[in-house]
Amino acid sequence: MNKNHFEIIRAGVNSTFQDKGRENFYHIGIPFSGAMDNRNYLIANKLVGNNLEFPVLEFAYQGPLLKYLGEKINIAITGDVSFKIKKGSTVIDGICYQTFTLENGDELDVISTNKSVYGYLAVGGEFDLKFQWLSCSTNTKANIGANNGKKLENNQKINLLKINQNLNYKKLNYINTRIENIRVIKGTNFDYFSDEGKKIFFEKEFTISKLTDRMGMRLEGPNIENIVDTNIKSEGLIKGVIQVPADGNPIIMLSDHGTIGGYPKIGVVISADYDKLVQLTPGSKVKFKEVELSSAETLFRLYDLETQNLISQI
Repeated sequence: MNKNHFEIIRAGVNSTFQDKGRENFYHIGIPFSGAMDNRNYLIANKLVGNNLEFPVLEFAYQGPLLKYLGEKINIAITGDVSFKIKKGSTVIDGICYQTFTLENGDELDVISTNKSVYGYLAVGGEFDLKFQWLSCSTNTKANIGANNGKKLENNQKINLLKINQNLNYKKLNYINTRIENIRVIKGTNFDYFSDEGKKIFFEKEFTISKLTDRMGMRLEGPNIENIVDTNIKSEGLIKGVIQVPADGNPIIMLSDHGTIGGYPKIGVVISADYDKLVQLTPGSKVKFKEVELSSAETLFRLYDLETQNLISQI
């Protein structure tokens, strides 16, 4: 048995291993996958002193209950998450964006995310995982990645290859903010939609439905009228593209999306807004705002600069 490992007492709703994702496999139908909220993924690794591209444990809504067995190890949780650490008879209320040290026999209970979807657990060391196509990111729809492409299950063990000896306390003062106005650029089939349909898309409010997961986000609201064709020859898709099927309700493609699709594409969510988009829970209201490509590029540079500045503070 591995000396340092976690025992999964409760796996949580949707707990998977994720890293930066796998690049350049679209031609064989493999999307990037990877952490849904890239900023929180990077911050989690930096807090525990890891390489920024190391795998972390991503969870949705309710996270795992883990028992740790082994040498002292630092952990950090990022996102808007409630969690507790049990050390014998002592229970410690966890705080996101700071490190905690686990000792042999301690339990980590990731209770839930708060008005958000995804949270991230990083450990000061390396998980013992198998990589597939240069990444361990788990895509449960295709059974690709670590853990045989599946979600974590109760009574599994998570082994560690090694742990960091540096157990220094780290903290970042950071607050997640919500977003309601999602900025988009026009999609390749923008002109398939009527003037009224375009007006509805940019002026009306949509509700995130319960039919939302790592693959896509379905929206409900006023129908967006298509005046050309509700089905097209299948074309390549990218993360953040917004398709509109025959029922007129938009679908936003997320990290585990299919790589081709035959619904017209009205827009694409800009990369700078993606992290905050995926954290919106079912029932949340969103509106779309059009920006030009040049503005989207500038906004991404600002987002990336802000992310790097946050990491440099740790």
